[in-house]
Amino acid sequence: MSSNLEGDRLAVLVHEVRSPVAALSAIAGTLVEGELDAEARHELVRLSTLACRAIERIVADAAITSIRREPVDPVVLVRDVVTAARLRGAQIAFVARQAPLVDADPARLRQALDNLITNAVVHGGPRVEISVAVRADDALRIDVSDNGPGIAEDELQRIFDTGVRLDPERPGRGIGLALARSIAEGHGGALTVESRLGHGTVFTVSLPLHG
Repeated sequence: MSSNLEGDRLAVLVHEVRSPVAALSAIAGTLVEGELDAEARHELVRLSTLACRAIERIVADAAITSIRREPVDPVVLVRDVVTAARLRGAQIAFVARQAPLVDADPARLRQALDNLITNAVVHGGPRVEISVAVRADDALRIDVSDNGPGIAEDELQRIFDTGVRLDPERPGRGIGLALARSIAEGHGGALTVESRLGHGTVFTVSLPLHG
């Protein structure tokens, strides 16, 4: 993991607790305001439990990107991340193909995907369309795509450097993408990006199918 991320642990903690806290707030609002059946309420309670566990892990774990592997159903995990993002107001399509279980850290993988989705929301513009897809070939691949303004070719690798913000007018501290890449690499995988100005961006998390 980037030494800059480890060196500024407080900034990373502040950055990372925002998504689960926002999810809890959105869930609470939905429970109070919505007319929900028992199944829907149970699902919201389950998601709130995941958000609480995420906060506990982020705060308590001494190593920011330590990896605690367990068998994970990537389709269920990604669906949960997308659902939480929708509750926070994001417009996201979810495409899931059959994928095998992987040995991964569910809390860290959620962190990485939360950061990629937040990045798409912040930088894609008010009408951005986001899609998250799960697929498996020689590796598990999770694509986070948007139809936003895209990224210039000479900026594509620099965006993963801690503290880099291509648009200083937009919110953020230049931490999310660096952390997402560190988490992918901590799993023995990778985070890559494809983009062209005016044609949107695709971030792909690739993880080994077998630990």
